[in-house]
Parts: sequence; structure tokens; C-alpha cells
Amino acid sequence: MRFVFISLLLVLKIRRWKGLRVSSFFERKLAIVLATAWLAQLFWPQPVVNIEILRIFAATSFALSIFALDSGAATSVERSVSPSGQFIIYGGDAAWRGAVSALAERTKANLLAVLRRRDQWVTAAVINLQPRAANLPEIPAAALRFSQTGSGLKLQLDLTISGEMNLGAMERELLRVILLEMIYRNQTAIPSGEAYVEAPDWLVEGLLALTPNRDCLLLANSLAVSERITPLDEFLRERPELLDSAGRLFYRAYSFALVQLVVESADGRARLGSYIDNLAFASNDLLADLQAAFPQLAGNDLGKIWESMIASMKRSARTDLLTFSQTDEKLDQLLQTKFSPADGRDKSLSLEGLCQKKPTPMQRMALRKFTQEFMLLAAHANPILRSIIQDYQQLVAQLALGKNRAVGARLTELKTLRARLSDRMTEIDDYLNWFEATQLSTRSGLFEGFLNTSSAASPSAAHRKDAFSAYLDAMEEQF
Repeated sequence: MRFVFISLLLVLKIRRWKGLRVSSFFERKLAIVLATAWLAQLFWPQPVVNIEILRIFAATSFALSIFALDSGAATSVERSVSPSGQFIIYGGDAAWRGAVSALAERTKANLLAVLRRRDQWVTAAVINLQPRAANLPEIPAAALRFSQTGSGLKLQLDLTISGEMNLGAMERELLRVILLEMIYRNQTAIPSGEAYVEAPDWLVEGLLALTPNRDCLLLANSLAVSERITPLDEFLRERPELLDSAGRLFYRAYSFALVQLVVESADGRARLGSYIDNLAFASNDLLADLQAAFPQLAGNDLGKIWESMIASMKRSARTDLLTFSQTDEKLDQLLQTKFSPADGRDKSLSLEGLCQKKPTPMQRMALRKFTQEFMLLAAHANPILRSIIQDYQQLVAQLALGKNRAVGARLTELKTLRARLSDRMTEIDDYLNWFEATQLSTRSGLFEGFLNTSSAASPSAAHRKDAFSAYLDAMEEQF
């Protein structure tokens, strides 16, 4: 005991001797110790004044001196709170936290607009921004943590931020957090360690597609590519994380159709909100839960209703087909797209240039978007070139997966095939023009509009009726 008190006194004297600041907490506690009557006699008869003795005990009192530091010396963790107070954002700089806060609030506002609800959140969500570590590439871009603590539910979303971050993926994860808070808002008695139920993927994708300023025509055009309509029960069993970029685009289109179908039904928005509130008690049968929440889907006409909805979306897309020359021109423009190099110094790379080396993550993201452009072109392409465009789409999707084996040779084959088709179509056009000009016995009617316009623009002069003019007209008719 004597040793402990001597060490405390030594710490205080060393810091004062060196001109350092002494914590008020440490000084106050030491004064209480020294003020104790039966312990004071341990110190006051022999005050410690020798500096050499102080240095001897310096090593012993090092651990205790740590607790004597000012509490204000601790570094506070920077954070930002969103305007509604629901999102508490840690990490990153102020610009990143502000951008995530604005995106989270906008995502929540769009959801509340679809459901026509007021903001009545209960559980705050912690969003932790962490930079991408080069030595830990296995860390996922987003990780959602949901647990039961002594003070209530805890929602935490870990986001890995980088220059290559996808804004759409971040918005998708934020919507999952918002929906999860809605699902368990009134479910406070959750045992610790119990698995939680997330919002189904079709609901997340469909709600994102319903937000303002989204290109719904892109989704409608993607449905027009395939003639087959996936049944509703089969669609609900699909897992979008296992699909390629083209498959995910189809999945988003079907999700948009399903959410629009339930929202436009009788009392659909209120029923959709009730469906979200009761997802904590959902079963493994997604179709049965959906039919229980929306009675119009529970009848025998479910297949007809679903097919009618998909057909309606297909009709809303552009159905006019391009000619061969128009399709070939658009395909040329698409193939001239340049991709940014890996180091940012060299010139932009063409599609053939990407086949020579493994694409970077940023180039893979650009290739996935490039695949969707081929899909949309195939929806309106001339039937002669449609299969070639689909081959290009498959090759680009293969490059997006980092597989460049034999892609260059296949691109060369497609280029040769396109040239042969173009020459053949030119010969066909020349033959049709010759046949129309020399072999048709009747007018084709292709230039009737031009001839009528030309005649109307230059009316004939007034016909003269004098004797000499009448004589000339008679001679013209006779000979």
C-alpha cells in the first residue's frame, strides 16, 4: 500500500517539476488520499524532494501516469447526422458523409412517397464509411448488421468507399436498411441471436425503379427482347446475385412490373405498406405471402393478370424496327466506344484493346453497362443483324467477367461476317433499284407524295383561248 501511494505522489511531482499539466481528476483523488489522517503520516514526515529518487521511481509509475492525462486529450470520432436524425454517419471526410446523408434522405423520401406515409422512424441507423484496403480485397462493398442489444435494436451498414463506388448499389443498400427498420419498427421483443428477415429482392428493385427520374423505358425495352414471359412463381424464386448483367436487367424489369401491378391495384399503396410491416412473420413461400397481402392475386386468373402486365409494358416500349443500314450504323457507333486505360496515362482503349489484358474493376463496370446497350439495340435491330448484336453482347459480358480467352478471334470473325452481309445487302439494294426502274409496268407509288407536292408548288400558267392558241392546241392533240 505504501508503494502505491508513493508512486502516485511521484507522478504528481514529476509532472509539476517538468512543467506539465496535471489532471484535475488525478490531483483531486490524490488530495483525498493524503487528507486521510492515518495515511497522511506515511508522507508528511519524510517529504520526497530528491529528484534522483523521483527518477528511480519513474519507470514504476509509468502505467499510472497514463491515467493522469487530461480527458480532453482523447481524439473524438468525426460523425454526421442526417437532417431527420435517422442516419448517423461515421468515417470518411465531410464531403463523403454529406453525400451519403443526402442520398439516404432522398431514398427514404422516395419510399414514403410511394407508400404515401409520414416519416415515423424509431430506430436510428449507423452508417460506417471505411476506405477500401489494398491488403484486404475480400472485404465486401456493403455489409448490413442487425442485432438486439440491451438498449434496443441496432442497425449498422458498413460501406466501403472508393472512387469506383457504384451509386446505384449504395442506394440499394440504403433502401434495405430503411425497409428493415420499417419491418422491425414494432417488433421490439426479438431474442438475441435470432435471424432477421430482409425485404425481398423484387421489392427493393421494384421500389427503386418507381423512384422519380428513372428510365423506365430502358426496362420496358429489355422485356421486348425476349418473347417468353417468365411465370410469377418462377420469377419470385430467382436469385439476382447469381445472374449476369443481362439477367439482372430482366430481373429489375420484372420487379418494376410487379411493384407497379400491386401499387395500381385497389388500395394498393396501403396494402403494400401493410405487407412491409408484416414481413417479420413471412414464410418461405413468397407467392403465398404475396397473395395473402393482395387478394386480387389469389384467384385463378393470376397467370393472365401477370402476362397482361408484362405485355402492357412491352407495348409501351418502342416497337419500330430499324432498317439494315440504320442498324449497321448504330452498331458501328457502339463499337467505336472507348474505355479508360488502367493507369490513366495511355490512350483510351477500344473493345479489341481490352481483349489483350485483364480488365480493371472500373473497366468491368463500364463493360457491364456496355452490355445493356447491346441488349437495347438488339430489341429494335434489323432481324438480319440481331444475332450478330447478341453475339457481341455475349462477348462483352464475357470480358466483364474477366474472361478474355478467344474473344479477340471471335471479334475478328464477327467483323468479317458483318462486312460480307453489308456487301450482300448492297447488291440486293442495287438489284431492287434496277428492277423498279426498268422492269415495273406500273408506278410503285413511292414518289407520289413528292410529285403531288411539286405539282402544287408550281401551278401551270393560265390557258389562252384566242384563235391562234386554239389552233395550236388542236394540232398538238392531232399529231
